[in-house]
Amino acid sequence: MAAASRVPVHIVTGFLGSGKTTLIHSLIEQKPVDEKWAILVNEFGQIGIDQAMFDARDDVVVKGLPGGCLCCQLAFVLQAALVNLLARSKPDRVIIEPSGLGHPAGLLDLLRGEAFRDVVAVQDIIATLDPRRLDEARVREHDTFQDQLNMADAIAITMGEQASSAQHQQAQQFIGTLWPARKWVYTVEEGVLPVSLILDSGQARQQDQPAMPAEHQALAASPSLEGAFFDFPPPPGQPQQQTANALGYTSTGLRWHPTERFDLDHLAHCVSELPTTARVKGVFHTTDGWKRFNRSDGALSVASSAWRQDSRLEVITPKSFEHAALIAALLIKLHASRVGLS
Repeated sequence: MAAASRVPVHIVTGFLGSGKTTLIHSLIEQKPVDEKWAILVNEFGQIGIDQAMFDARDDVVVKGLPGGCLCCQLAFVLQAALVNLLARSKPDRVIIEPSGLGHPAGLLDLLRGEAFRDVVAVQDIIATLDPRRLDEARVREHDTFQDQLNMADAIAITMGEQASSAQHQQAQQFIGTLWPARKWVYTVEEGVLPVSLILDSGQARQQDQPAMPAEHQALAASPSLEGAFFDFPPPPGQPQQQTANALGYTSTGLRWHPTERFDLDHLAHCVSELPTTARVKGVFHTTDGWKRFNRSDGALSVASSAWRQDSRLEVITPKSFEHAALIAALLIKLHASRVGLS
């Protein structure tokens, strides 16, 4: 099939908390009015917070694929979801956001494989880079962090307002060591990436990609479409909890019945008190309406949300952290934040 007739697919990769979802939000706001987009969001966590972060629109279809990594644990689920999206929604463009711990190799293998070779065209792969991450040896030396940037055709430097001049300079020097040179490097301001950078992009390079790390290969799962954790909200007063460990991190997802309400100020205080190493995202029914919470590197943002299905929270910490004790203490505080049923 001619390249012009294939659906362009854009991969926005990047490590945990590097601003991928915010970047995609900015692209949606600039979307050509005559295009219909499909967004596939993969999360390492168990409950699919990022899907709840997108407002409902007729011209944008959002599908969440939580609970693992697209390249290994969810490869079969991704294939089924993408086939379904292309057949039913007939999008003009697809954006895929892998998990912050996801390795792009398996995803590229799938998109360039027999099932999709004549259906989609993989465009320039964009990696997000938070300059502050280069100061953290745990992140900087992580195989997935390195491979995400090495496989990217272009790099969006994010979180620029929170990084120092020295950190920005370090990021530019780091990017300068990558070979071949990236097609473009753009410093994002206020989360906005010009949509022209994807609309005018070419096909991704066919360079030799790094092998999938052994820790990802060990997670490869048998084909499965089970998803009982998402079928129905838990009963009022009985929050649902699910924890998983992989790739050096621990994730816990929590869900509450949609009629349960939380005091907004108390809730924000509880989330703000969590350690800065914890990646936290959530959507809650609060005393001030439905709100989405996003916390990375200790900075908390709160915004209105169109999500109404349930209240949910995801907490991800390095595996060495006392995760179980953190969640147990957090649940006690969150219970105290409840103000009853609506």
